[in-house]
Amino acid sequence: MTDVRTEPRWYSQQYPPEGASAAEGILNQLGRPELDLLTILVREAAQNSWDAKDPRHDGPVRFGIDLGYVGPAHADTWRRLLLNGAPSNDHLALRNALRASIRIMTVSDRGTNGLGGPIRANEICRDRQDFVAFVRNVGEPRDTKLGGGTYGFGKAVFYLLSGLGTVLVHTRCRNDEGELETRLIGCALGNSYRATGADGDEWRYTGRHWWGDASGDVIDPLVGAAADETARRLGLAPFAPEETGTSIVVLDPQLEGLEPKEAAAYLAETVAWHLWPKMLERPDGTLPMRFSVTCEGRDFPVPDPRTTSPLSLFVEAYRQLGTDEGRTLSCQKPVKELGRLGLVQRPVVPMEPSPATRRAMEMVQIERSVHHVALMRPAELVVTYWPGRETGAELLSYAGVFRAGEEMDDTYAEAEPPTHDAWNHHRLEGHERTYVRTTYTRLKEAVDDLLQLGGSAREGSANVALGAASARFSPLVGGAWGTGGASDYGTPSTGRAKAAPDDEEVPGPQARTRGGTRRGGKDSATADVPLPEDGTTRAPRPRVKYAGETTYEERFGHAVLVQAFTLPVAVVQRVRVELAVALPGTGNRETDPPAGAAMPGLVGWEDPSGTLHASPTFVIEGGDETVWRAVVRPAPDTITEITVKTQVVNVS
Repeated sequence: MTDVRTEPRWYSQQYPPEGASAAEGILNQLGRPELDLLTILVREAAQNSWDAKDPRHDGPVRFGIDLGYVGPAHADTWRRLLLNGAPSNDHLALRNALRASIRIMTVSDRGTNGLGGPIRANEICRDRQDFVAFVRNVGEPRDTKLGGGTYGFGKAVFYLLSGLGTVLVHTRCRNDEGELETRLIGCALGNSYRATGADGDEWRYTGRHWWGDASGDVIDPLVGAAADETARRLGLAPFAPEETGTSIVVLDPQLEGLEPKEAAAYLAETVAWHLWPKMLERPDGTLPMRFSVTCEGRDFPVPDPRTTSPLSLFVEAYRQLGTDEGRTLSCQKPVKELGRLGLVQRPVVPMEPSPATRRAMEMVQIERSVHHVALMRPAELVVTYWPGRETGAELLSYAGVFRAGEEMDDTYAEAEPPTHDAWNHHRLEGHERTYVRTTYTRLKEAVDDLLQLGGSAREGSANVALGAASARFSPLVGGAWGTGGASDYGTPSTGRAKAAPDDEEVPGPQARTRGGTRRGGKDSATADVPLPEDGTTRAPRPRVKYAGETTYEERFGHAVLVQAFTLPVAVVQRVRVELAVALPGTGNRETDPPAGAAMPGLVGWEDPSGTLHASPTFVIEGGDETVWRAVVRPAPDTITEITVKTQVVNVS
């Protein structure tokens, strides 16, 4: 064991006679990915953390990213320890960088195994060898059944993100005796070079450097008390008693041109978009992973995918996988089950995303409208968002989740590039190639089924789906309203007047609006009413005055249509709504749905304070410009016609 007083130092690897990997080769293993480095970091690091989960740990795997600076209390220690034996600036720009403020990014996990196993690559190990796989070796295949990783290239992104190509690895694991053991080592990738060694001869160097215990023939990590003490001196977060896991400290992180707080906000959004399946409770109530992003002491919450649009659509599709609503996709020649698919279609109110959200969505190639299927293997980490056919309507979106079957995991894993962000069938041969290619064919068929409205066209009409026709006539409106315990529509109220028996019904005036709704008929101006023959004054007829166009909004997490109106006549009156499905281009309307079809429905009446009253009719005292709102649930794949009607209430 290294003495606690041993000062770590740097060692630069020379090429051995049998050859070795150059630093440039390791850095180039990711190729030229389409994703930015921050996104790759989130995906790769979280994937490694999930694969390393400790089965003895009851709670979720905790994964965190922290951006900040080395504080004044520890900066001098950093300079003293990390400059001990450091290569010249020509080969590793560490000396120049440590003179100024030291910016770092720490990527950590807890509830994982840590980087255990042997500390040297030539040692035989019966179990996991995570330490040498991350610190020493290059390109090892995965050793976790149904794990997310396949090539062991995830570590390259840490070096690429570092402006110095340098990281510190601080880990707690269990050794062969089952005892907790802390390890600390520094690693750097620069450029291969030639230099004169201590013996005066010129040597070739790989560009790989390690910082740690130099008492042996190679650099080893600081272990045990030496690692704990050095980590404390550097100000690294200590491990709690009985806690295992790993922290990777990236020196001088490059943040894609973003300021640290902007980068933190973007990282939080990126976690949500790429790792949301791990944020959902399992049927047994367990939570797979818990995520956090902080910057200079400030927390940047990761959005909850269950309540964040449009991620909530994918969550809903994911929930179908284990139910009868999901479907199994199969290949017929040869016969093989490929996996399960969940697919949902919903109206989604277009949002104005924050810069961080917009950037995260652009990275997965999703704009304002969602028409995508999230692809994942059994590890349930999002591989990519496959874009299906667009709906032809801005307000209507669909989302799906395809999860490969466990027997197919190796096939889809082999179809992935090193960044794990695609399934490319051309990487495969034989049946495996057919399976992956057929997957996309089945996905297209499922989307076509979802968007096909079915039924028959009327004589003389075009036999096209309303989803396509709506692009000409108006935005397509769809809808679904959950009436379970999660929806609270408020308590019905009688308003400002006491409820009374209905008097003669007086229909409200009608007007036309644009967008996925319309109101039938004329304008809401007061009609001339003749006086009675006996000379008495006739009571004013109540009327409805529409306050602007029908709007498409969101209530209780659901998309709804909202029609504002006033009741200018000063009488007590009861309002109701008449709903119908309009047929674009014909002027016709349907008030009775075809067999199996849905019709729009009234959700309730929203008063000026915003309280929603779930009642089929509502009594209101008119006579002013108070604005009320009729909230309507649209029918899927229709244009909805809304007419607000009023009638006098006899209060005598």
